[in-house]
Amino acid sequence: MDDLLAQLRAGLPAEALITDPDVTVSYANDMASFCEAGTPSVVVLPRTVEQVQHVMRTATALRVPVVPQGARTGLSGAANATDGCIVLSLTKMDRILEINPVDRIAVVEPGVINATLSRAVGEQGLYYPPDPSSWEMCTIGGNIGTASGGLCCVKYGVTAEYVLGLDVVLADGRLLTTGRRTAKGVAGYDLTRLFVGSEGSLGIVVKAVLALRPQPPQQLVLAAEFASAAAACDAVCRIMERGHTPSLLELMDRTTIRAVNAMANMGLPDTTEALLLAAFDTPDPAADLAAVGELCTAAGATEVVPAEDAAESELLLQARRLSLTALETIKSATMIDDVCVPRSRLAEMLDGTAAIAGKYDLTIGVCAHAGDGNTHPVVCFDQADPDESRRARESFDEIMALGLELGGTITGEHGVGTLKKEWLSRELGPVGLELQRGIKRTFDPLGLLNPGKLF
Repeated sequence: MDDLLAQLRAGLPAEALITDPDVTVSYANDMASFCEAGTPSVVVLPRTVEQVQHVMRTATALRVPVVPQGARTGLSGAANATDGCIVLSLTKMDRILEINPVDRIAVVEPGVINATLSRAVGEQGLYYPPDPSSWEMCTIGGNIGTASGGLCCVKYGVTAEYVLGLDVVLADGRLLTTGRRTAKGVAGYDLTRLFVGSEGSLGIVVKAVLALRPQPPQQLVLAAEFASAAAACDAVCRIMERGHTPSLLELMDRTTIRAVNAMANMGLPDTTEALLLAAFDTPDPAADLAAVGELCTAAGATEVVPAEDAAESELLLQARRLSLTALETIKSATMIDDVCVPRSRLAEMLDGTAAIAGKYDLTIGVCAHAGDGNTHPVVCFDQADPDESRRARESFDEIMALGLELGGTITGEHGVGTLKKEWLSRELGPVGLELQRGIKRTFDPLGLLNPGKLF
């Protein structure tokens, strides 16, 4: 420990090192449930690329594991510390280095907050679409690490679609530049895409070149109530089949609706089994909402309410924004799943999750990015009750299994971390797992970067 601190201090300012155990323990974990966390030896908060390189050279020389972190808003344990590790928090590297309206790119450091970037590019008539629910807190580096999504994914895609190039400090301290600043480029293997979603297991992202879009028109929102989840999912299929491109297509199940009603008095009828929210940011969103409203009615909607302006749209979206907060009031703890299935199997996913909730006598609410099939089952349980905690974990496993059975994936945007390691191996299969482990060894032969995550 003394040797580690001495070597780190040789290349870092004093304020970049945190050794007080009462403070370092606060960096031990992210927001995931059921994920063990170790005790870090030291927390380092670098401000420059050279300081990150020094940390990695020191770690390699002394064979000390390094756990990269952003804002720790993740839900899979990917940012959890291991015993004796260096926690490398990139939150102080928070500069927006460039916004280029001609090339439509932004160049940023990893600690930039998502919302900060979105507002900065918005001032220049540009748009950075990825918008995780934690966008006011989460960092771009963390978004890249987990390939984050958000409410807009149905039209604009996830973080991976917007990362053009990266500067990455490798395990041995070398600096690698990948990708491009150009609108297109296909030279060599796509190492940029390889790092996106790698959860800090291949290298430390210290700079990112991000693609931007022109700022779209203000979106308008429609809310449609249904007497069954199956009917709401049928509406989703009709909307997508007809070629509509909503900027948002979200679904809330009965449990979630009732939790939001109880917390915020939203006034949704108790008979509503599913609520579908659709939005368009097209030049004529009212016409698009009218067409989607007709499809919802044809699918069995009991009520269709289109917004007339931005204020009404925001009011309709409030219920969706309150979903997780409302579900957290039901029990002392929640476990948030992230399972993505083909849109055509969405109804089976929701019905199957409801059956699992009944089987384990648990409250499980589901809110979903319905337009891309990404469901978020939220298991509510009493963490002080060992039996209920056990049932919560077992229900999680059954939900994972259900997603794979329906042709889906164990995560659409939250990542694997430690929470889903077992399930990753099941999804990849033995050949895929062998190749991915080989890639890990190529970039990190000593296994120092975020050990115990993914595999």
